[in-house]
Amino acid sequence: MSNADSPSGAHASTHAPSPAWRTALGGFLMGLANLVPGVSGGTMILALGLYDRFISSIAELTTLRWSKSLFVFMALIGSGLLVALLSMSGPAVWLVSEHRWIAYSIFVGLTLGGVPELIKLCGGLRPGALIAGAVGVAIMVALANSSASSVPPTWINLVWIGALAASSMILPGISGSYLLLIFGLYETVVGSLSLLKEEPVEAIGILVPVGIGAAIGIAALSNILKVALEKRPVSSHGLLLGLLVGSVVGLWPFQEAVHPDLANRPIRKGIELVVLEGADAAQVNEERGLGWTDEDVARATAEYGGKTKNELKALSNELRRFAPSGGQIAGAVGLLVLGFGATLLLGRGRPGAR
Repeated sequence: MSNADSPSGAHASTHAPSPAWRTALGGFLMGLANLVPGVSGGTMILALGLYDRFISSIAELTTLRWSKSLFVFMALIGSGLLVALLSMSGPAVWLVSEHRWIAYSIFVGLTLGGVPELIKLCGGLRPGALIAGAVGVAIMVALANSSASSVPPTWINLVWIGALAASSMILPGISGSYLLLIFGLYETVVGSLSLLKEEPVEAIGILVPVGIGAAIGIAALSNILKVALEKRPVSSHGLLLGLLVGSVVGLWPFQEAVHPDLANRPIRKGIELVVLEGADAAQVNEERGLGWTDEDVARATAEYGGKTKNELKALSNELRRFAPSGGQIAGAVGLLVLGFGATLLLGRGRPGAR
């Protein structure tokens, strides 16, 4: 390690074991973050100070040199993540759909609570860390302003999209599902899961190349990150700091859906029946139980007729800012401070933390 990139005067990154409860909590927050659009699970792992160990563990899995501590760590992460996905999917969807500003305020606080520890790992705000941090922020700003495009779902495209989306899931601030949306393949990939029973051959034809790409992407990126964090800790942690800070750009609390009917998943599924399959009100009500009238069907046709499934999904994620009330501003600040403090408090469980 060169002197120029040595975090002198700071806590060196450690792979000493964390308390089991904290590791499991990290997995839980990672799973919870993956349920909230625009929030990356890697961000929560990073904010809690588990990121270096997490990346090292994934890299170790790819080498087939496994240890008991590796299995314990990954089991704790996995169990926490599974509990979050099984128990919090409903509440998370409701909170984001009905009170997005509350969800985003909490996650902004939780995310920014990891900043002090990352600054320590960089040895302070040194030039190398600042430059790398600026690059990280620029990446996140560019992603936040990206517009969707359409990539044909060929075998080779599905492989590299799988690699890109899966590897992004272990990068803080970058959402794999958001990247799928950018390239117009969200419904193709995610929708293939629901096709397994009805059209297994078609679904497997999508999931196999995506899975191959995901395995390649995660294996390659985890090993690259492991080496970078060990050999160039200041610039690597500086880049992570930039990604972390930049991730809050897309989490401005006071945003609302441009198309609230599409943001509501059950209603969007009804609209898809009308637009894509030409269903009438009786069919929509039978399959979705929405209580629609002929006027509702006509309105959906007039507004969204001719749109593809990917285009409807992209529209459902479009947001616009709104002017908050004084109570919402005060509430957002309070929730941000609460989230920030929670991350700092949990960080005291890190090995070597003061």
